[in-house]
Amino acid sequence: MEFLPAFNAMSLWYQGLFVVCILSIIIFEMVNGFHDTANAVATVIYTKTLKPIVAVVLSGSLNFLGVMVSVYFFGMKVAVSIVKLLPLSQMADTPLGENIALVLAVIISAIIWNLGTWYFGIPSSSSHTMIGAILGSGLGYQFIHQSTGVNWSKAAEIGASLILSPAFGFSLAIFLVFIVFKIMRQKNLFKESQDDPPFYIKVILILTCSLVSFFHGSNDGQKGLGVVMIILLTFFPMYFALNADFGDKNTIMHLDKISSILSKNAQSSPLEKEFIATLSTIEELKADISAQSDTTVALKFKNRNRVQSLVKSLSTITKDPEFLPNEKSRKDLKEELSQMKHYIEFAPMWSLVMIALALGIGTMIGWKRIVVTIGEKIGKTHLTFGQGAVSEVVAASTIGLSTSLGLPVSTTHVLSSAIAGSMVAKGGVKNLQKGTIKSIALAWVLTLPVSIALGFLLFILFRLLLA
Repeated sequence: MEFLPAFNAMSLWYQGLFVVCILSIIIFEMVNGFHDTANAVATVIYTKTLKPIVAVVLSGSLNFLGVMVSVYFFGMKVAVSIVKLLPLSQMADTPLGENIALVLAVIISAIIWNLGTWYFGIPSSSSHTMIGAILGSGLGYQFIHQSTGVNWSKAAEIGASLILSPAFGFSLAIFLVFIVFKIMRQKNLFKESQDDPPFYIKVILILTCSLVSFFHGSNDGQKGLGVVMIILLTFFPMYFALNADFGDKNTIMHLDKISSILSKNAQSSPLEKEFIATLSTIEELKADISAQSDTTVALKFKNRNRVQSLVKSLSTITKDPEFLPNEKSRKDLKEELSQMKHYIEFAPMWSLVMIALALGIGTMIGWKRIVVTIGEKIGKTHLTFGQGAVSEVVAASTIGLSTSLGLPVSTTHVLSSAIAGSMVAKGGVKNLQKGTIKSIALAWVLTLPVSIALGFLLFILFRLLLA
């Protein structure tokens, strides 16, 4: 591992804290699996499509695969969203002990709330929990330093996706159950049955269970990966602020190509000022690379911010044909944009495998408490074949779309909302069990404020112990 020389040079105390942080994120991902296994397997278990052990192993395996494959196909959009919540550049000037306190506060807060809600069988959002803990710890940092501790624009964007996705799942499930019920002749698919489901329904349920598991891994696994990158940036910023190949001769070549494309279009573009500012950023990067001055943590983060700025401006330029009329130029610029992202959106392979394994193994244990709530206690009737299939389709499509857009969403809330919607479509609001819905709603309302408070308080406590 490239950071091992720096690890070996650290004191035994900091080596131990690094190991504690890594073990903590592994535990969080496993607890995440406790919670979110139920989202995928409840439908196939309660419709007798698969035996519990088969369903759980299938779900765990596909959660593992989802983490691994999503980074290749979708990049690290979700992970980067998590990393951007904290002021990493400011943290570069903060003592290591205080940054470690922040990281530990985030992870321990998330574990406490997740374990508590799991113990009582309440479906709760690991996404809300993790993001709330990050916001709380960031607020603690802001309180201590009287400076910006949270990227509020990114927090607002993520918050909107977390709030809107359950409402979307609930509404879409009602609509789909209504449509399917009207179209399909086999109305018994929406009636409770002690029989095994028809073969084609089994195929649909297994497929949708697999998709929910896969997309859960792709979304929630990346959140864990984002926290791992925060840990690595905290302990080893010289190695992880920028990818290892940033600064080689190819970097200059890519920057020159971007300059050439932009220079040809700057005068005729509505974004002339933005083009000029981007060209200026490129020249600053080239100057630092040529002078080989990128040898301190402060400069590493300064150039990381420059690359982030470059990625942001190039993303804007490539999205609208009016800004870059030439099709070939736009295509070439998209390729260069991908390369710039490569310099800041990366994670070592061992961390990807570690998160995938933790989530997959966690998915295979501790599943029963939440499954019972999902399958039996949301509606007054047990989950039917049709409701199970519709709910899984809604959850899989919502989570998959969110991952491709780089938006963290709650698998728990999306699928719970979809099942509630399918129950309402079948028998109206009176078909919901009020006690369970109140518990889920209360957990939904409390998760963010409680995890924010935990993150804030634990940061203050850990800071006193470690800083």
